[in-house]
Order: sequence, then structure tokens, then C-alpha cells
Amino acid sequence: MSELNTLLYGVLTFLIFAPFLQWLVKRIRQIQIIDRIPGPKAYPLVGTTYMFFGKKRHEIFYVIDERTRRYPEIHRIWTGMRPEVRISKAEYVEAVIGASKHIEKSHGYLFLSEWLGEGLLTSKGERWFKHRKLITPTFHFNILEGFCDVFSEQGSIMAELLEPYADTGKPVDIFPFITKAALDIICETAMGVKVNAQTQGENDYVKAIYALSELFLERLIRPWIHSDFMFKRSKYGKEHKKALDMVHNYTKKVIRDRKDTLNRKQRQSDDSLAQKNASDSKGVYGAKKRLAFLDLLLQWNVQNNQLTDDDVRQEVDTFMFEGHDTTTAGMSWALFLLGLHPDVQDLVHQEIDSIFDGSDRPATMKDLGEMKLLERCLKEALRLYPSVAFFGRTLSEDVTLGGYHIPQGTLLGIHAYHVHRDERFYPDPEKFDPDRFLPENTENRHPYAYIPFSAGPRNCIGQKFAILEEKSVLAAVLRKYRIRSANTREEQLINVELITRPKDGIRLYLEKRK
Repeated sequence: MSELNTLLYGVLTFLIFAPFLQWLVKRIRQIQIIDRIPGPKAYPLVGTTYMFFGKKRHEIFYVIDERTRRYPEIHRIWTGMRPEVRISKAEYVEAVIGASKHIEKSHGYLFLSEWLGEGLLTSKGERWFKHRKLITPTFHFNILEGFCDVFSEQGSIMAELLEPYADTGKPVDIFPFITKAALDIICETAMGVKVNAQTQGENDYVKAIYALSELFLERLIRPWIHSDFMFKRSKYGKEHKKALDMVHNYTKKVIRDRKDTLNRKQRQSDDSLAQKNASDSKGVYGAKKRLAFLDLLLQWNVQNNQLTDDDVRQEVDTFMFEGHDTTTAGMSWALFLLGLHPDVQDLVHQEIDSIFDGSDRPATMKDLGEMKLLERCLKEALRLYPSVAFFGRTLSEDVTLGGYHIPQGTLLGIHAYHVHRDERFYPDPEKFDPDRFLPENTENRHPYAYIPFSAGPRNCIGQKFAILEEKSVLAAVLRKYRIRSANTREEQLINVELITRPKDGIRLYLEKRK
């Protein structure tokens, strides 16, 4: 009997410890493979996140920058016990995002799931392909043309609000002005609602979005609150829930109101608005009848019934997030750089003057298309300060990069900020030079050496929208003012959360143009 008990005990012990031993062997093998890639020293449990301990928010960016310059092209880090491989070479980026294989975002994006659900930014697989196909028509050229009056109107309001700060000899922080203008634009174009952020002061919705962005970073650098269980019980989790409720309640209310309006119009018409727009492309794609992103989703959903209300909410939340913060950063950095380069600014003024010839009429799509130099300035600003400096993918199969084997399932971080500083493609990479984007200078450049909107199948669906908006708003400012930056490049620090934000804003001296 004792022998039987011993045998049973041995079998039970094996059954209990076998999975652990299996995991341990797999874990040791993973560490051996990943640690062949160069990178900073890692410690148990915290990995390499100790590098961020005690750092202020803006200092985190410079830790990442220093680490990447120490290990150019490719390196590995450990976020707690989770390995990540970081790349900053165009050829490696192409191998990862150039095809439709590795379209799943990295683990960190899961921290956005409660906020953005499975919108285009965070979804994967068949759902992503389906939604991308459904949403692509909402960025048709003629729909974007219909938004030009919104861009121009809000840009003009911002330029007027800046007037009291001109010719004072004192700098003004332009970042909050651009933030509110971008919020007004995205609310009207995405949701069809006017929030009047520029003229009616602080807005709880935008404050909640900023809070969610900051909390994402706070969680990312603290492995001990990566689990939902620990995060929701932390002070960060409580702040997150409060901000999340604000954002979701606002979006849901707007969707309910727009659906009610759509249903009312349908009842008043012999044919539904959705059917009419399906047969009359001018209704959907024409500038005569401007429809918000939300309107288009709801109308097409009446026809196809392919999206639930929650699907619509997730896509609208995603577009609100991606289309607000990113353009704010892009415009701010572009004005900062133009304020440091009066010679380039003079040429932009000449270009704008040649288009408008002294009039104060709104900028049309045709006008924006003629702003070739201003567009090159925006692209160069996005090279130096990409709105999303770092983004990630999860490998769907094994890859080899730089002679290093990286197994399926590994998180792959792509450093757009450092890809854009490759001296092979950008001599003197820290220099602001819009001529880098002249056609003759871009035709032979590696297609993945410039990725401010990502690249490949999962590139940013709203990049044309962003460039048009940024050109229109900047033109509104530059039609009225000459600008000069109060800080040098060295003095202007960077905050990296989800977006590359300027620490302490962007301070500009404004002079009225005669």
C-alpha cells in the first residue's frame, strides 16, 4: 500500500510540476534567443524598466533616445518579464510592416482596449480587414474637400484669438490654441457636432483624452500594474475609469443624437437618406452636402447592417483620438521649426501671398494643393518630430533581422523617430531642410525611411485628412503673422506619451504682417 501511495504521490507531483518545468524550459530558451540581441542589462521581474525609475515624464523620451543611439538599428529590452525587440532601420521596418503578415499591434496596445475597443488602431485579423474596407470610402477625396471650410473656419478663429498676443514683445504658448482648434475640427468632421472649444474655454472631453494618454504611459512603464486586476485597484486605474466614463458617455450621446436625427429624416422622406446617397454619389462624396465620419458610418450601416452601435462608437473614439492629438502635435512642431528658420518662413509667406493675393477668403482644396512648400515643411517637421515616435507590432511568424532570429509572438517596437534620422537617407539629419521632400530627392529614397503615418497595409487611413487640415490651419496663422520661436531646438524638450508632445508647450513671438 505504501508503494502505491508513493507511486501516486510521484505521479501527482509530476502532474503538478510538469507544466512548470515545460514553461521553465521554454522560458530559458526564449531568454537565450532574445539575449543574443544587444541591449541594456536586464534584472529579474523588472527587466530593463529600471531605467525609467525616478524619471520625470519628459525624461523618459531621452532615456529611450540615448538607449537607441547606443544600440542603433536593433536592440532588445525586457518590459518586466516580457521581451521586446526594437528596430530603427528602414530595411528591418519593411520586413515587418511591408506585407500583411504582421498586422497585429503589440501588447501595449491592449492597454487602450477599454478606451478604443477594437477600432482600426487596435483591432486585428478579419475584423481589421473588414472595418478597414468599410471605412476607407469615408476618406474619399470629395468628402475631404467638403471639410475644407471647417479647416479654414477654425483656423481663422484661432488666428483671430492670437491677435492680442501679437506685437507685444512677449512669447505666447501656441500649443493650447492649436489643441482647441484641432478639437473643434475633429468634433465637427468626425461627429458632426460643434463643441466651440476655442471660444468657450476648457473642455472636459479633451481633458479626459489627455488623461487617458498620460495614464497609458504611466501603466506601460510599470510592469506591476500591467495586469487588469492590479491596474484597476491602483490610483491610476481609478483615474482611468473616471476619464474613460467621460469620453464614452460623450461619444455615446453624440451617436444617439445623430441616429435620432437620421431616423427622423428617414421618416420624413419617401426614400431613406441612406438609399438616396447610395444612388446619388454627390450626396455622399460631394462637397455640397458635408457629412461627418459618424454620419457616413450610420448611413451605410442602415444599408448593410454590418456594424453595431458599439462598433461605431469604437471607430469614432479611435478617429477622435488619432485625428486630434496627432494633428495638434504636427502643427505645433511645424510652427516651432518655421519660427527658427526665418528664411524658410519668408518663402512660405511668398507662396501663401501668391495664392491669396491679399484677400481674406477661405482656403479651398485647390489652394491647399498649391501650397507645395508648406507641405514640404510639414513633412520635414514630421520627420524630425513624428507625431507617433514609436509604435509596435506582434510577430505572426519567425523573422530574421540583422542576423538575429526573432521568434513568432515577440513584440516588435518600431522607432520612427530614429528611422527618420538615418544618415544614409538624410544627411545632416538634425537639420531642418524641407527640400528633402522635393520630388527629385524622394524618388530613390527607401520607401520605409519615412513613416510618420506608419506604412504598408496598416498605414494611417487619415493621413490625407491630416495634411490638409495642417496646411489650412498653418496657412491661416501665416497669412496674418510672422513668427519667431522663443526656444532653440536644444531648449525645447519633448514629452512622449502616445504622442510626441512639446514639454511646456511651444512659445512663439508673433508680429502682425503689414
